[in-house]
Amino acid sequence: MSARSDYTHHMSLLDPLFRSSAVDSLFTDRATLQAILDFEAALARAEARAGVIPGAAAAVIAKKCRAELFDTAALAQAAAHTGNILIPLVKNLTALVAKKDKQAAHFVHWGATSQDAIDTGRILQLREALDLIARDLDSLAQPLGALAEKHRSTLITGRTWMQHALPTTLGVKIAGWLDAVMRHLARLTETRKRCIVVQLGGAVGTLAALGSRGPDVARLLAAELGLGLPDLPWHSHRDRIAEVGVTLGLCGGTVGKIARDISLHMQTEVAEIFEPAGEGRGGSSTMPHKRNPVSSAVMLQAAIRVPGLVSSLLTAIVQEDERGLGGWHAEWETLPDIVQLTAGAIRHLATIVPKLEVDVQRMRKNLDLTQGLIFTEAVSMALGEKIGRARAHEIVQTACATAQKEKRDLRTILSADRKVGAQLSTRDLDRLFDPRNYLGAAEEYVCRVVAASRGRIPRGEK
Repeated sequence: MSARSDYTHHMSLLDPLFRSSAVDSLFTDRATLQAILDFEAALARAEARAGVIPGAAAAVIAKKCRAELFDTAALAQAAAHTGNILIPLVKNLTALVAKKDKQAAHFVHWGATSQDAIDTGRILQLREALDLIARDLDSLAQPLGALAEKHRSTLITGRTWMQHALPTTLGVKIAGWLDAVMRHLARLTETRKRCIVVQLGGAVGTLAALGSRGPDVARLLAAELGLGLPDLPWHSHRDRIAEVGVTLGLCGGTVGKIARDISLHMQTEVAEIFEPAGEGRGGSSTMPHKRNPVSSAVMLQAAIRVPGLVSSLLTAIVQEDERGLGGWHAEWETLPDIVQLTAGAIRHLATIVPKLEVDVQRMRKNLDLTQGLIFTEAVSMALGEKIGRARAHEIVQTACATAQKEKRDLRTILSADRKVGAQLSTRDLDRLFDPRNYLGAAEEYVCRVVAASRGRIPRGEK
């Protein structure tokens, strides 16, 4: 079921680096079996409440639904022949129940099919995992908001296509990160409501084995497990599973974007924003001076790997008739990998954000690297108001070419240009070459995003 395994030689050396231990623990073999057994116990209780099976039988079945009573390795070997883990699991569960009560053993897995148990077990795991991931995302709101507010006026070079473009503020950059995080929190909430639902349909999704009592059993089962109740079973309609993957893929993409930003600004030549320093953190085996963006590397590897896995889930949506062949199976290891990699990346981000280091002086110094070229749009706009955009653009472009060729400051070149001097005074140029006068709505955007993040409803409250 899971890519993690308690009995194989799975490589776990990189788990502390790439994954989140709390989420990881939800997808061990033992946890996967327990989630399925939780379905079986809840099914028996629901059927007893509906009058489908004896209450005494349900009690015996539920007591045997404990993962530690099963041989994981033996189940895994048997699954290689049966096509899924549930068939040998039910066989073993039935035998365990029979030792206690032969009559009760007749009612194990009553009226359900393998996919009901496996899907609902996975949904139970996803519910816990999504809550943990949302908690880590939610924990980013306060430090990102505080950082954006603190630096709402801190000047930094805006870069487009990896080149210096115009002045902006560090605050608005971080507000962009925060705004995306808030959207992902909203998506996770919506996805959880839509997708964390029970699966109970029997052989072809009609619950025919339960007669007219099928819908009542499904309703009671959902209540037992605290899951949503869909209007009908969804055996071969996998959009819910794919949606979970896509939502997490989007989260991972934003984490990767933030990691890319941090690592770019951590370059020696830029040196504006840094991951937190620490004993043994980010060092090199050969170069004592190195301070590597290790968390960014982990976040980026997840952003690189997860989209391909999400693609597998999207491909697996196309399934045959009432039950899919291969597409369903393709989800079993793929989805846990998506969840675990995304959770690990978000955990790294949540760990470093409160301790990010910022070099304000270096940011201001880097604004001057192009010797005034960063102010060309401001000058062009001001000049264009007086002599027309096209002519102004031509004059400023020529001045830029001269400045670059002669390695001189643009302000000096423009001051010596009579065509410019006829339209713009020295005071005008002073204003145009002050980055604080060309920040547009940057501060307003920071205030909006921070206010929105603080006005949200905290998780767990309504």
